[in-house]
Amino acid sequence: MAAAARGCGGVWCRVWQCGAGGSAPRGQCSVAGSARSAAVPAGKSGLAPWVPVVGLEIHAQISSNSKLFSGSQVQFAAPPNSVVSFFDASLPGTLPVINRRCVEAAVMTGLALNCSINKRSLFDRKHYFYADLPAGYQITQQRVPIAVNGTLSYSLCTDNKMSQMVTKTVRIKQIQLEQDSGKSLHDDTRSQTLVDLNRAGVGLMEVVMEPDMCCGEEAAAAVRELQLILQTLGSSHAVMAEGQLRVDANVSVHHPGEPYGVRTEVKNINSIRFLAKAVDHEIQRQIEELENGGTVLNETRAFDSKLGCTVPMRDKEGKQDYRFMPEPNLPPLILYDTKSLPANMNHQQVVNIDWIHERLPDLPSVKRAKLVEQYGILPEHSFTLLNEDGLTEFFENVVKHTQMKPKKVIGWILNDLLSYLNQHSLTVKESPVSSSILADLLNLLERKEISSTAAKQVLVELWKGEGKTPLEIVKEKKLELIQDQEALEQICQAVIDGQENEVIMMVEGSLCSTAVCGTKKGVKMVFFFSPVDWHLSCRASIGAVKLLLSDYQPFLLLSYFTKCFCRN
Repeated sequence: MAAAARGCGGVWCRVWQCGAGGSAPRGQCSVAGSARSAAVPAGKSGLAPWVPVVGLEIHAQISSNSKLFSGSQVQFAAPPNSVVSFFDASLPGTLPVINRRCVEAAVMTGLALNCSINKRSLFDRKHYFYADLPAGYQITQQRVPIAVNGTLSYSLCTDNKMSQMVTKTVRIKQIQLEQDSGKSLHDDTRSQTLVDLNRAGVGLMEVVMEPDMCCGEEAAAAVRELQLILQTLGSSHAVMAEGQLRVDANVSVHHPGEPYGVRTEVKNINSIRFLAKAVDHEIQRQIEELENGGTVLNETRAFDSKLGCTVPMRDKEGKQDYRFMPEPNLPPLILYDTKSLPANMNHQQVVNIDWIHERLPDLPSVKRAKLVEQYGILPEHSFTLLNEDGLTEFFENVVKHTQMKPKKVIGWILNDLLSYLNQHSLTVKESPVSSSILADLLNLLERKEISSTAAKQVLVELWKGEGKTPLEIVKEKKLELIQDQEALEQICQAVIDGQENEVIMMVEGSLCSTAVCGTKKGVKMVFFFSPVDWHLSCRASIGAVKLLLSDYQPFLLLSYFTKCFCRN
């Protein structure tokens, strides 16, 4: 499938050919030097095709009141070093005690991602020295993680209008439990680094995705889908702005049929938009480096959002030996299912995989299908509803309290409500117009008490947040529809009488087009609709005005021929 400009590689002057000719492996794309010409060998005459490869490592902070191995509270933006236990500070003699909630969250996430849950998983120590890691090692699951071999399906659009969606799948290698490190705060003014251990020991799920993606857009779509799943499950709040979801992107490029190239790792990306930009820039940087005769270093890089590029952090040429070893203070983590659960075992003392599986909520893909089936909206609209936090609930509340059809409601939600919120950087929860207020406005429109133009005027007033109801604004601005037929006729007649020259020009143009085309088109009375509507201040039904104007066609023709006869 050839991607459009908005698809993979839209930022480059090359074309991405996903799976074209079978040259690219599954989930990968090849980059050619021209959209029309075939790929040519590398050299001065042109560019050889490139296959970008993108894999992701995603760290999701588990939604839990306490940390993974201690009873310390998990609290964002707490005063520095205010929620640190003796174990978090690695004082001698302290021992880890695993948090049951964190284990259940990892199992729940693994099941939602179609993983196999290991009934027996192990903990390991990953040794490295850094100031915010007081123990000198991190407790993780390197050898036998809690979940393996899953899949994540995600969708992305192939054009700017989101009218065409394509679904892709990325493999999940594993999900492992591990503890977070502390946070280093660099004070450049005093040339010192301060350490905050509040985050040390917080439970993380590391989701490792296989390199099945080929561009920033795919990586961003996969992470966004994972974020929605985590939030739906409640296993993580996954708020990237608070560091609850951090992404490391592994990027490399190679020629079709050749081994994978040297990869770089772009660390700690905390925005989906920045993720797409970072991956696309890194692919472009590596291609340009190789085509200019250089080499790609195995290094760790960071994304500079201000410059819009990746910058080197440290190289990995001398590969660090983490000296993984079994965690001696933690026994194997044993999970059960219904078949393996001992008869005399208290279910509150164990983690039952089947019990968790039975209580899984509807995942985002299921919710989208239900929205389309229940309300008859377009599939792409269901994506927008779920992608915006709280927008689905807002939409359903409006539908519940209005007589307007859901297909019309969705237009007001996406075109008017969401546009305003985006322009003013507001969330749905911060909207000055509540779902009940919008429903009241749409009810006035559906009962034909106001016109659609007047409804938009009322909505503008509602954004001011002055506490007025739609009905109060309608009466205050005198926006009610005029129901008096005689009054409408007088206004229409006054507009036509005041535009004699326009009448002559319009009739002559209509007659000329009839003579040329051989068809009877009649007088285009829509010419007068805007002036009439302006005189009425949007207080008349569009259908009623058009019907009245159409009744004037014979009189206009008679008036025209009378004027022509008298003039001659």
